[in-house]
Order: sequence, then C-alpha cells, then structure tokens
Amino acid sequence: MDALAGTQVQQIEDAEGIRVQQEFTRFLTSFVNEKGEPVYQKQMADLVQPERNTIYVDMVDVHRHSATLAQAIELQFYRLHSFICDALQIATIDNCVESEKQQMHKKQLYVSFYNLDNKTPVRDLTADKIGCMIRIAGQIVRTHPVHPELSRATFVCEDCAVVTRDVAQQFRYTQPVRCSNPQCQNRSRFALDVDQSTFVDFQKIRIQETQAELPRGSIPRTLDVIVRGELVESVQPGDKCDIVGTLIVIPDVSQLSTPGLRAEPSNQTKGKTKDSGTGGVSGLKALGVRDLTYRLAFLACHIEQSSTKFGGKDFSHEDVDHVELWKRMTEEEHQTLKEMSEDTKIAEKIVESLFPNIFGNYEVKLGVLLMLLGGVGKKSKNEGTSLRGDINVCLVGDPSTAKSQILKTIEEFSPRAIYTSGKASSAAGLTAAVVKDEESFEFVIEAGALMLADNGICCIDEFDKMDPKDQVAIHEAMEQQTISITKAGVKATLNARASILAAANPVGGRYDRSRSLKHNINLTAPIMSRFDLFFIMIDECNEVVDYSIARRIIDNHREITSRQKRETPYRIEDIKKYIMFARCFRPKISEEAAGRLVEEYKKLRMNDSNNAATSSWRITVRQLESLVRLSEALARLHCSSLVTPEHVAQAAKLLNKSIIRVEQPDIALDDGFDEEEEVIVRERNAEADKENVAEEEGMEAQDADGTDVPKKKDPSKLKIRFEDYKKMSNMVITHMRQEEEQVDEEDYAGEKMSKLVEWYLEAVENEIATEQELETQTTIITRVIKKLIYEDHILLEIEPGDDPTVCVHPNYVPED
Repeated sequence: MDALAGTQVQQIEDAEGIRVQQEFTRFLTSFVNEKGEPVYQKQMADLVQPERNTIYVDMVDVHRHSATLAQAIELQFYRLHSFICDALQIATIDNCVESEKQQMHKKQLYVSFYNLDNKTPVRDLTADKIGCMIRIAGQIVRTHPVHPELSRATFVCEDCAVVTRDVAQQFRYTQPVRCSNPQCQNRSRFALDVDQSTFVDFQKIRIQETQAELPRGSIPRTLDVIVRGELVESVQPGDKCDIVGTLIVIPDVSQLSTPGLRAEPSNQTKGKTKDSGTGGVSGLKALGVRDLTYRLAFLACHIEQSSTKFGGKDFSHEDVDHVELWKRMTEEEHQTLKEMSEDTKIAEKIVESLFPNIFGNYEVKLGVLLMLLGGVGKKSKNEGTSLRGDINVCLVGDPSTAKSQILKTIEEFSPRAIYTSGKASSAAGLTAAVVKDEESFEFVIEAGALMLADNGICCIDEFDKMDPKDQVAIHEAMEQQTISITKAGVKATLNARASILAAANPVGGRYDRSRSLKHNINLTAPIMSRFDLFFIMIDECNEVVDYSIARRIIDNHREITSRQKRETPYRIEDIKKYIMFARCFRPKISEEAAGRLVEEYKKLRMNDSNNAATSSWRITVRQLESLVRLSEALARLHCSSLVTPEHVAQAAKLLNKSIIRVEQPDIALDDGFDEEEEVIVRERNAEADKENVAEEEGMEAQDADGTDVPKKKDPSKLKIRFEDYKKMSNMVITHMRQEEEQVDEEDYAGEKMSKLVEWYLEAVENEIATEQELETQTTIITRVIKKLIYEDHILLEIEPGDDPTVCVHPNYVPED
C-alpha cells in the first residue's frame, strides 16, 4: 500500500473528448454561411474584450458541418463541454494577436448552443436525461443575486509549498485529493491562491413549468437552473424562457448542513446500562442507511425569452426608440408593419383577429387593446414624481358574458401575462413574500403575481370575491406601480409596472339597472378610482343578438371538431410585433389636444355633479389622467408621434361609455284611467313612435303597397324616463313636507290630489306652450301621484275617493 501511495497515478486521456475538441476547433475556424462568409470569426475576435466570455453557436450550423459532431454533443454534452470550451480557447488564441495571447490563456471561455429542435417538458426530466443536451421551457419565479464562483482553483500545499493548478470545482469547494509532490503525504492541508485562481459570474434561477405542460390535477414543478458568464441577469422573474443545457446531479447543500436525525431511547430503556445490551437506537447511519445528499439541477448554456423578436433579437426589456428599432428590422417586417400602420381600420381588424371567438362588445375589446398598448409613463425632473402609463380595466357584468374568455385570451397573447383568481389569491401571492432560502438560510423575496407581471398584464378573475385586506394590498401597485415590503429585516421597494385586467360579477349575480354601478359591485371607492375603464356587460334578451351569439358559438364548436382555423385579418405574430413596435412611440400632446382634454374633463365633472344619483363613481383628477393615457394609447395604435384632438375625442367617447351612468328603465304609468286620458296617451305615443322609428325593435311592418309604417303601441301604456319620474316625485314630496311644517301636526289634514296637480302645473307653467302639452302634463302628474300612492307607498291615502286626500308616509326618508 505504501509503495502504491508513493507512485504518481497516470491520468487517463479521453480519446472521444480529444477528437470532438479537434473537430469543433475545425468547425469554428472553417464554417461559412451560404454567402461564403465566415460565421464565428467575428464573435471570437470580440472575446478579447474584458466583458465578453461567451460565443453563441447555432446547432443548425453544427448539423450542417457534421451530423456526427452534433449527435456527439447532444448525447454527451456534460462530458464533452470542457473539451468544447478548450477548443474555443485554442481557436481564439490562434486568431488573436501576440500581445493578447497571454491574457486569453487565463480567461475562462464558454460556448452557448441554441436553436435545438426537441423540447422536453420539465416533468420528464428523469435520470436518463442526465448529461444530455436538452431544451426546456418554463417561467422564471425567482432569481438569486449574482456572486463569483470559483471555477479553476490553484492550491498551495501547506507542508511542502508545492502548487497544484487547475483543480476543477464540483459545485462546492473541492480541494486536491492529495499533494502533487510524490514525497508529500498531505491530503487535507491546502491554501487557496486567490490571485492564480479563476472566478466566473454565477447565478441561480428557479423556474416553474408552464401552464401548457401541466397535467390535470397537478401542482407545477420547480427546477433550479444554474447560469454562468454572460447569461447572468439576462432574465427577470415573470419571463417565459427557453433554456438549453443539461440535467446534472449536484450536492444538496441544505441537506448536508442539516444535522442527521437521531432516534432517542425510549422510556423503557432509561436507567439501563450499556452492558445490558438494551441501549437505544443510535441513528440511521448505524443501520447502514445512507443519507440522500444529491439532487437534480439544470446547467444552462443558453437562455432566451420565448417572446416576439425583431431581426432575431428580443427588445421587450429594452427602452428602444421606434427609429432605432425600425433600423434593426428585416425588409419583410418593414413591409408588414407599414401595411398595418397605413390601414384606416386597424383597430377593428386587430380586435377581430384577437377575439375571433367572442361576438360583439366592440368597445370592451377596444379598451383591452388600448390596455395592451398603454400610455406613456412619465417622471418629473425636479421632484422625481412618477406618473403611470399603464391602463387598468375592469369588466363588470352578468355571468356568461365572456369576461373570463377575454382574460384568458389576453393571458395567452401577452408574453408577460399572469392569470389569477381573486378568491384563491392572498395578499402575499399578489404582491411579494419574504421566504428563507433553503441553502443560504437568508431571507429572499419570492415574486408575487404583480411582480411576475412587471411590464406586462395581471389578469384577476372573480375580483369582487377578494378579501378586503387583499384588495388593499394592491392599492399601491395600481397607482404608484411599486410594492413596498418591510418584513423579516428586508426593506425593499419593488417594481410592479403592470396593467390590471379584472373581471367582477355584480352583487346578486345579475346587474340591477335601477341602481348605479357603485351599488352593483362589492368594491371600495379607492380601488374603483384606480381603474381607468369600467365596462358593464349586461346579458339582455334580444332575438337578433341571441341568434348571432348562438351562431358564433356553434361555428366555434364545428371549427374545433373539424380542426379548421378561422380566417382573421392579421396573424397573431404580426399583431405582437406591431404592438411591440407601437409601444416604442412616445407621443406628445399638442396644444389643440390639451385644450380638448380640459373641455372633456369639465364635461365629465359637470355631468357628475348634475347626475350624482346615477353616476358610477366620483369623477376625480384620476379620470383626467385616464383620458391622457387613453389618448396616448390611441396615438400609439396609429403609430403617431402626436396626440391629436381626434384621439382625445375618441378616448372621451370610450371613457363616457365606461363611466357611464347605466340607463335606468323607463317608468310605466299604466294605472286605471278614463277615456279622455286614453286620447292623450295615444297622441303622446304616436309622437314617440315618429321620433324613434329607427330604434324600435320589430316596429316596421310591410303594408299593401310595400311602404314601411310604424307599429302602433298599446294606448293603455305611458312611459316616462326614470330621471323625470324621480324629479317629479321629489318636487311633490318636498312641497308636501314644507306644507306640513307650516301647519301643526295635529291640524294637518293632508293635501287633495287635485290641489297637488294644480300646484305642479303652476310650478312648470313656463315649460308648457300649448294646450296639448298642458293636457299631457296633467295626465302624467296624475299618474305619478297614483304610482306614489298605490305602488311605491310613499304617499298615504287619508280620505279615499275620486279625489283622495294624501300625506307623506312618516317613515319615508328621501334618497341622497
């Protein structure tokens, strides 16, 4: 044994690795493209720069050069990776000048392979995939800080001072097995020479399998990914990425640092001596069971986002001007975007292409499209105040009005979209959580839905079912676009620059048109004011609309069954590129547009003060900012660098459609009446028919000579607007209360209905011009008073009869 220990063990060379190294060197130096130009010569020349250490190789090029080489790399990637990196270093040193060769000898270089054909689901990463080159897809959920990793270590023996160089590190601090001096028996006492060792950037990323790969009833699996060199800090939490690399086995540091389990002696063995032979179990190791101290991880050699690219490069994280982006596009992309920007019906066609399976609701779809485009985020130079550019949209409506379908469509379309449900989400799950890392035992921040959707869209379904404390958690994220955390010694302000697309059901399951929006949904005033657009989707019984919806649903089922695809004006990929290009515009507000913005805001405030009872919510300065953002989004939609008054007018129209006071149903005044009143009702209905012939449903019928005549209404029905009814009833009640206050309660005997009619006609005599209008107003006020008596029970009948005496119900409280 001593003789063997004293002899130097000869290192075995890997013949396959040497062959691959030589072949890969030949590939890097000799491969040319179809035009006869060298492909990788320029990349190798750039490696001389201090910040560069990685060359990017297309696997298609490797296949074209040698199928055998490509197959060897794919099947034995982990084994051959060091030889491939050495081949790159040899080729780079041969191509650089003499003065740079010494520097390149010390530099650690990497080869990054991309464009691998086959994709492997995260759930299929088993032991048979270890060491092979594979491609996986996932969403980044956590990124650790970048820190230096010891790559090639140089050790000095503490006994004989002999230097041992280039000791490869196996994902943990690895010392030489023994001193390289044959005369030295040292196996454990070594000092690290930091100056002669090589360090590289190292980052650990955690990914989660995508929704498309998730089987039914399963929890998404996570996997740790190790990235080095130039790949660090290339992705952020929330990105959906394609990663090329290999599955490896690494020591489980968290398990190694945890003390092993020991079984304590039972009560029956206490007090007995060791000699009795009945001592307790000393632990699992005594039974011959070995601890499992290894786990699977993924060593990445290439990582890229799975989003739309221009000219093969992704610009979603970069703040690029539209002129600069235009220069980097291909001719084909130039032609496509030019045709789309010059299309006068670009909004209608994009909406139709995005939502081919949803019928109607054009304003809702347009609002969601403007949310995808967004306004221009601004920051003041002096105070540093930030003004958000993201647009928040809330869909409120009856069940089965395609709210969730719109949310799902946006989640699939947008590259950074997160879908969550209100009831199933906590405050920490929506914002961020502070958790303890299992390896370093330090507190790290786990990204929530809004952080993962940074620079994207967070779709929240069942928004009204959220707990109030969870709704409060997203107040800051919706307006300030940040998330502030002070927990467990971690104090941070995180970015949450996301648009929120929420869907909520009204109270009771059906929207009550007789009540305002704020009484129909279970949301607080602060959170309602943070939404730029509210869309109310009501499920109405309409024969024409119902037929069209049913037709569209049946067509969808038939297309899915027959595997046919609906023809749309634009392809989804083209729309993604167009929206990314349009978001690069930063439109300025012109003088005319600024004046129009002020006018529209004044109109909103006036309408709010005049119709406070039926308004959706208070019109505040936030709605003025919403107008600005919508106008900028419309300018971006048409690739314009200037916001024009036309954009402001269209934005105001959309905002009015959303802030809308939902129209109250007309009040039917069809109590018993005499023949004279029938004539007045018939005349009033005939006039209404003439005014609304084009808007009435089923009102046109063909007569004998083929002309259209209006359909006659039932003369027994008279309708007035809800606002008019409230106004008249409030006037009558206020007058009666004033009369009651002027007389003692004991002496007050009520008011005759005829006296009330006379008083009202005198109060509105300035609005009556003809005798016919006088008769009409008399009939209307008479029926309003009867409705207050017999239906609403606001007025009490003291003395019944043809001309009853009435008074106000003592418990009636007028509405605000």
